Amino acid sequence: MSARAAAAARTEGAPVAARAAYLVKGNDASLVAQAAHALTAQLVGGGDPSMMVEEFGGPGVDQFDIGVVIDACTTPPFLVERRVVVVREAGQLSAGDAKRLVAYLGDPLETTALVLVGGGGAVLPALTKAVGAVGEVVDTSVGSGKARSQWLADHLKGGPVRLDGPAAARLSDHLGEDMGRLLGLLDTLAAAYGQGATVSLGDLEPFLGEAGALAPWDLTDAVDAGDATKALAVLHRMITAGESHPLVVLTVLHRHYQRMLRLDGAEATSPAQAAEILGLRSPFPAKKALAQAGRLGSARIARAIGLLAEADLDVRGSTALPAELVLEVLVARLSRLVRHGR
Repeated sequence: MSARAAAAARTEGAPVAARAAYLVKGNDASLVAQAAHALTAQLVGGGDPSMMVEEFGGPGVDQFDIGVVIDACTTPPFLVERRVVVVREAGQLSAGDAKRLVAYLGDPLETTALVLVGGGGAVLPALTKAVGAVGEVVDTSVGSGKARSQWLADHLKGGPVRLDGPAAARLSDHLGEDMGRLLGLLDTLAAAYGQGATVSLGDLEPFLGEAGALAPWDLTDAVDAGDATKALAVLHRMITAGESHPLVVLTVLHRHYQRMLRLDGAEATSPAQAAEILGLRSPFPAKKALAQAGRLGSARIARAIGLLAEADLDVRGSTALPAELVLEVLVARLSRLVRHGR
């Protein structure tokens, strides 16, 4: 289900042709919740949610009997077009419960739309497959790199306002990994400037608030480039907006340099060989580690490992310095190793 369709349903209340089942999943709970809400609104259309929608599960809700869910799915609607049965935290379903839902989906009731909302763990593969056979699996994951840019572009196209180029670029940089804030921000802009309005950078700035978190590789990429200023800015956003504990940041950096250490002297000549040595499925991170190991060389890799060890002790209390200051010094020194190598 596209963002454009969700936006249309939100503004027009348009009903949609229902499929037998949907699974809404992703790695951001807020995006999953937003997509599930938009999907349910589309399925209800202009109907009465109190008569059409029945919900089960969710945070803070006692465990429910899967038999009651199946009874709801197999009960014909009364005075309404369809029934919408929503099961939240579907990752908590047991193998036995999932098996019963799979059996129902083998011959689902045409007037029922079952909506499984991810959360509470991974949804069992058999249930995911059964949903895909008769309905739709909605993946809200943003991805990274080009996938992230495309995700944002698609959602901006389907949004209630239009952002010009500079505003869209600023918004992308500001949100970072917190894309769950996008829908609320777009709705706020629509309330301020009107549906369909074109929003410039100057119009956007007053509504941005605090910057969102950044991905761990934003930090390591900046350090690898020797850009201490950018690396420190990313570090601050990880600690403040991302609320990353200093030990988590240290783990990110240690894993990054440990990969280089393992490749140093291993005679890997291709990303595929490096990935095999590192035990990685994708050659992309292995390619980056291999290239950076070659740029730094054995002596500076060893120096980086030593700096990480010292910082780890300092963060754990061997010095009275604040943990954030320890990390700032560490990031600056690691960036400096790259500059001196050049």
